[in-house]
Amino acid sequence: MSEMNTETRPNIEEIAIDQPKLRSWTRIEVIGLVLVITSLLVLFISPATLAGAFSAIVDRVYPTVVNVFLTGTVGVAIIVSVIIGRLLERLGFTDALMRIFIPVTRRMNINPAVAIPSIYNILGDINAAGKIAGPILKRAGATKDEQKIAVITMVQSQQSFSTFMLGIVALTAVGVDAFIVVVLAVFIPVIFVPFLLSKTFYRNTKAVQLENLPKFTPETKFMPTLFNAAREGAELLFLLIIPAVAVVLAAIGILDYAGVWTYIESGLSSVLLTLNIDPETGILSILASPTLAMGKLAEVASTMDPRLVIGSFVLASSGLPLSTVFGQIPVVWAANSDLNEREAISAAVLGITMRLITAFIIVLIVTPLVV
Repeated sequence: MSEMNTETRPNIEEIAIDQPKLRSWTRIEVIGLVLVITSLLVLFISPATLAGAFSAIVDRVYPTVVNVFLTGTVGVAIIVSVIIGRLLERLGFTDALMRIFIPVTRRMNINPAVAIPSIYNILGDINAAGKIAGPILKRAGATKDEQKIAVITMVQSQQSFSTFMLGIVALTAVGVDAFIVVVLAVFIPVIFVPFLLSKTFYRNTKAVQLENLPKFTPETKFMPTLFNAAREGAELLFLLIIPAVAVVLAAIGILDYAGVWTYIESGLSSVLLTLNIDPETGILSILASPTLAMGKLAEVASTMDPRLVIGSFVLASSGLPLSTVFGQIPVVWAANSDLNEREAISAAVLGITMRLITAFIIVLIVTPLVV
C-alpha cells in the first residue's frame, strides 16, 4: 500500500519545471502602465484636467480645419491649384523645363539627372519626385554625392503647387514684383545649388549623356486629366494636408495647455524675425503646412512689411514641413535610390538650412528692386 502511494504521489519538482514562465515586461508595456496609473490618478484627483486638455486640442484644431480648409478659400484654392498644375504638366510644362535645365547641368560637369526631382517638384509633388527620379538617377549612374545633391536641390522648391499660387496672391497683394522673386526663389536654385554643392561638399560628380530623356507629359486626354486632377486635389486636401495639420495643431494645443508652447513660439518667432520671415506663417510652414501658411499670408499680406512677405514665400517654397523632411523624404528615397534613410535626412536638412539662408539673402537683395 505504501509502495502504491509512492508511485502515485506527484513529483513536485517536475510540476514546477513544467510551469510556463511569465514573459518579462517590455519597455512599451512599462510606459503604458505608467500612463494607465497617471490617467487614473488624474481622473480621480482632477477630472477637469483631462477635459481641459481635450478641449484645448479641439479649440486649436477646429478653427483651422473648418474655417480655413473646409469652409474657407484655402481648401478650394488647393483643389484648383492641383488642377492648374496637372493641366500645365499635360501641356508639356515639365518636359520643357527638362529641356532647358538638363543641358545646363551637364555643362557644369554634373550628372544632369540631379535636376529631374527639383524640376518635377516645381509643379509640387515631392513624393512622386522621389519615386520617379530615384530610379532614373540610379540608371544614369549618378554617384551618391550626386543623389544627395538631387535631394538638396529638390527641397528648394515647393511640394504643393497650391503653395506657389497662394504665395503669388500674397506677393501681388503687397505690391511685390512676383516675377523676379519667383525666378530667384524657384528657378535659379535648380542651377545654382548643384553647382555650389559640386564645388564644396559633394565633389564626386561627372557629366554623362542621358540616352533616354525621361518624359513627364501624360498621354491622358484633357477632360480625364481635369477630372482626375480635381480628385487628386481633394485627396491631397482631405487625406494629407488636413490630417497633417490636425496632428501638428493637436500637439501645439497640448503644449499650449501645459504652458510650454508660449516659450517655444517666442524662440521660433525671434529667429524667424531675424531672418526677415513672418513668424506666424513661418512657424506654420515649418511645423504644419506651407500651403496653410501661404493661405493665411494671402489674407493679411496687404497690411504687412513686404520683406516679411517675401521671406515667408521663399521659406514656404521648399520641402517643408519638418514631417516631410524627417518622414516622407527618407522613406521614399531609401526605397528608390542608393541613399539610406540617414543620408537622405542629412541631405534634406542641409537643403532646408540653405533655404532659410536663401530667404534671408533674397529679402536683403531683392526687396529694394521689387517693391
